[in-house]
Amino acid sequence: MKITKTLLPAIVAMAPFFFSCQQQTDVVESGTYQGTIQKVEPAKTEIYVKTDDNKVLELYFTENTTLTHNGETVPFDHLKQGGKVEVEVEKTGQRLDPKAVRILE
Repeated sequence: MKITKTLLPAIVAMAPFFFSCQQQTDVVESGTYQGTIQKVEPAKTEIYVKTDDNKVLELYFTENTTLTHNGETVPFDHLKQGGKVEVEVEKTGQRLDPKAVRILE
């Protein structure tokens, strides 16, 4: 009984870590892909995009990433879960660097 009382808070505290690790992502070749935003992480300037061929791309914006909508540069907060985007990525090892993100709708 005492072990359970000791372990339970530790398990509860670690739950967010385990759930965050469940996001399965894919590494694709450099190129341009269209898809839907599954998740937006403003604090990390990161998005997860599910492509039209069911790949999930984890994209961390860099200072070189361009974000546009209707040809105009827009801030990161224009990205919304469920939004359609076109992403141009460059594969660097097992990481994808987003070069350009275009909001389609």
